[in-house]
Amino acid sequence: EMWPYWLMFAVPAIVALMTEVDRAGSRLPSVSVRLNEAWIAVALLLTLLIGFRYEVGGDWFNYFRYLDDVRWATLDEVLLMSDPGYQLISWLSGQLDWDVFGVNLLGGAMFAVGLVVFCRHLPRPWLALAVAVPYLVIVVAMGYSRQGVALGLAMLGLVALGKGATGRFVFWVMLAATFHKTAVLLLPIAALAAARNRILAFAWGTGSLVLGYFLFLEDAADSLYKNYVEAQYQSDGAMIRLAMNLLPAFILLYWYKRFRFSAAERKLWLWFAVISLGLFGIFLLSPASTAIDRMALYMLPLQLTVFSNFPDVISKETVTDVAAPVAGVLLYYGLVQFVWLNFAAHSQYWLPYRFYLLEAFS
Repeated sequence: EMWPYWLMFAVPAIVALMTEVDRAGSRLPSVSVRLNEAWIAVALLLTLLIGFRYEVGGDWFNYFRYLDDVRWATLDEVLLMSDPGYQLISWLSGQLDWDVFGVNLLGGAMFAVGLVVFCRHLPRPWLALAVAVPYLVIVVAMGYSRQGVALGLAMLGLVALGKGATGRFVFWVMLAATFHKTAVLLLPIAALAAARNRILAFAWGTGSLVLGYFLFLEDAADSLYKNYVEAQYQSDGAMIRLAMNLLPAFILLYWYKRFRFSAAERKLWLWFAVISLGLFGIFLLSPASTAIDRMALYMLPLQLTVFSNFPDVISKETVTDVAAPVAGVLLYYGLVQFVWLNFAAHSQYWLPYRFYLLEAFS
């Protein structure tokens, strides 16, 4: 059944149409770190839908080996394993007899909080949430569990970096890397976005990447290279997913003066746009599409940022003018979700959506 996925998309889409078409696009009170009751409910609902999914996602059965790996391990041994953050929540779930659902609930909560906080810092948060559902929520959070958690934590870091808090960004990215090592690839962005001196930026970016490499990637570098590059893993649909980042990248680069960003945010998202274009170019030249595809996942927040600003970028800030682009963005992402659910090569692993608590008592 597809209807749970469509309900996930329809709710924020309807709220966006009802509440955000008359917003002037300035950074108004909705742009707040505080979460009201509605957004707390969103985070809880996302956590439950992600955490209690049952046999949903292309990697569903692969994650059971993490539970087996830590089942009889001590806490000290767990913390010394690869991806210690994910191993830790697997160990905790095993200790509490929560099985894979405990892992997915804890991971889903971290992703949901990161997504909700990120959306709340955008001019049209409900529109951003609707944009996030078709791919970021359904495919990534419900399919690539470890990288989904890493992306949720990274979004908390991006909020901090947009405020100029480089140290907090590094903290969240390092924490994200304990769930999926590839998160360290975000560290140089802090240098590019924050440093005013190019030499200092290069030094800071190189230093942070080297630190991240020795902390998280050194032991796994050979296996990552062999799995993603030498094996030339082909990721079905990578071209489409990379192209989806191209559209917001072009919009931002073309109209960047119209975006109501702070100085720190402007540099941050301009670099996201440039990197997205670069990844697409590398993809065209490289046979290792899975490696490029997984790196591009960390560029997905660009879509939320650009399209939550888009209605105000192209409108004359009247209700009539803004309503059409809001509806246009929603129509585009509704089409993305329709095509993915009905025609994607691996969408059958997500269908039907099954909720464990209903399965257990049916």
